[in-house]
Amino acid sequence: MNMVADAQREFKSRLYAQFASVGKALGSPHRLEVLELLAQRERSVDSLASELGVSIANVSQHLQALRRASLVETRKAGQFVHYRLADPAVSDLCRALRTVSERRLAELDRLVRDQFGHRDAAEPVSMDELLKRARSNDVVILDTRPSSEYEAGHIAGAISLPVADLRRRLKELPKSKEYVAYCRGPYCVYADQAVKFLRAKGRKAHRLLEGVPEWRAAGLPIESGGAAPAASRGAVMRHP
Repeated sequence: MNMVADAQREFKSRLYAQFASVGKALGSPHRLEVLELLAQRERSVDSLASELGVSIANVSQHLQALRRASLVETRKAGQFVHYRLADPAVSDLCRALRTVSERRLAELDRLVRDQFGHRDAAEPVSMDELLKRARSNDVVILDTRPSSEYEAGHIAGAISLPVADLRRRLKELPKSKEYVAYCRGPYCVYADQAVKFLRAKGRKAHRLLEGVPEWRAAGLPIESGGAAPAASRGAVMRHP
């Protein structure tokens, strides 16, 4: 009997050690941000280092830790190595971590309210609400992320309009339309910046509460590749 119990205890210890290895890999703010960036598209070490504002050596160490935990995979193209999420479940894991943190951490709630307290005035839109509004040709969905992320995958029917290009391309956005902007996720600021600018210029604009990873996880339509100019398109999404 004791041998059976000992064998069961050894199994449980080894089992939870495996689970803990994933938790250990997530125990770094930079690694969590790396995973969020990789949820948008695959990236090189140089690209990640530039986005995070840290050294290439630092990012490489974080990527190796994530790779040892089987959370990321690589693809070599010439002299460059590109990293991607190893499985869509990795994005689900990060989202679950975020959800628990949002529900349980009072300091996180204060931090988010201090940063995004202005959002209520802009009437943020949920994914379900966007699906309803997208049936009207009067609604234009704006992807405010960098164009490379848009090309890797975007909400069906959205147009690419990086926030840095808004001022130059404002004439493409007639005042007769309604605009819903989105970016990487709930805490990405690109869409907020776009909504603030568009409202100041007399456009009716809102922010989608979620981003592309949440949209994809919900099984909603995703497209990849380039897009036509904003002025020539309305919301062309079709979904039951």
